[in-house]
Amino acid sequence: MDLCLLSALEIIEKTKKGEISSVEVAKSFIDRIEKFENKIKAWAFFDKKFFLEKAQEKDEWRLSGKPLGPLHGLPIAIKDIFKTEDMPTQYGTPIRENYQSRDDAKVVSILRSAGAIIMGKTVTTELAYFDPGKTTNPHDYSRTPGGSSSGSAAAVASFMAPIAIGSQTNGSTIRPASYCGVVGYKPTYGLVSRDGALAQSFLLDQVGVIARNVEDVALCSSVIIKKDLEDKSTISYPTEDFLTRVQAKPFFEPQLIFIATSKWKNLDDDAKKDFEKFLKKIDKQVTIYSNPSYFEKIFDYHKIIHETDMAYNFLSTYEKHKKKIGKKMIEAIERGLSYKAKDYAEAVDQMAIIYDTFKEAFHHYHAIITPATTGYAPKGLSYTGSPEFCTTWTYLGMPAITLPLIEGSAKLPLGVQLVGEKLDDTRLLQTANWLLKKIKKND
Repeated sequence: MDLCLLSALEIIEKTKKGEISSVEVAKSFIDRIEKFENKIKAWAFFDKKFFLEKAQEKDEWRLSGKPLGPLHGLPIAIKDIFKTEDMPTQYGTPIRENYQSRDDAKVVSILRSAGAIIMGKTVTTELAYFDPGKTTNPHDYSRTPGGSSSGSAAAVASFMAPIAIGSQTNGSTIRPASYCGVVGYKPTYGLVSRDGALAQSFLLDQVGVIARNVEDVALCSSVIIKKDLEDKSTISYPTEDFLTRVQAKPFFEPQLIFIATSKWKNLDDDAKKDFEKFLKKIDKQVTIYSNPSYFEKIFDYHKIIHETDMAYNFLSTYEKHKKKIGKKMIEAIERGLSYKAKDYAEAVDQMAIIYDTFKEAFHHYHAIITPATTGYAPKGLSYTGSPEFCTTWTYLGMPAITLPLIEGSAKLPLGVQLVGEKLDDTRLLQTANWLLKKIKKND
């Protein structure tokens, strides 16, 4: 069996037992990358010699009898917006070509300490916004993989990496995971440090994890969820039995709430038909809920915060390199410079007010169920798709996960998104794991 086809949990278990070596795992992924990378273009930086050297170090460490970390020998791909001291960090923009940072982002440092091998950097849209990179969709090279974590999702979907780190400020983990047919998870705001990552918006930026199953997502998340004094948004969250609880069968079948939101009308006809068909499969677990009226202004609030913060964080880039950065980024920054202070203050205040009004729904339901995207991956590579089925949950800081549960007539994947209560990430992932296994068993 090709080792690159194993799950992350399987790679770690077999490596720790000595059944396989880290070098053997690395060689399997290298073979896979050499076979598919010229078509998928998921990597911003990948050096096979460097990868093999790191794998050899892991084998020597294990054979020495030293204690092994929870991710020992596991290759992980990193979105190219996180600093890495031994690889370029270019943010997907020509103005940072071959830029080298002097230290690691916190999430990278944590992964290394846990024994993971940072195998390379994956392509991002320019400055993690809408101007696309070079990556294609593994299911159809003529289609977008989504953005901005395009390379991360495509690398995992094509078995060029078992797990990848992404990020989300609007829909940048959930959307590419949906288009590429993998599991994408955005934790509750404040659970994972953004220190050393490209900053778009302090109030909206969140780190994401992409894998091929929920348990691998839980494994990685249990390591990187950690309070960090360098990121004032982070809080303490217990993860000692995170994976075990996610793997456990729920005490009773979870109940889900379906909220169409005002964006339901924007769902593609084929996707709408396929999603409604899917809901019928689990109709005993789903309750239909009308769209709360106070959700209507969320899209305006999110845009005001996002673009104002980008104008603040990227102002010097805009002034020095306006002719070199993408059109969509320029337009967003210029809108961000035009907003009034009172509008920004209102948008920030409403985050907590709207969530406090809505969170009562979780007294009765395990999760919200909704499409992850407006449809299947669009044709062409110039448009990365719409994040509108993610915007509400990102703005409110709620945990979300997309599952590859729907396949269209063209054999393209469509993600089913579950959204949980803040700081109830364990139950959300347990519910997601249950749903994924339930559907696969029935199919």
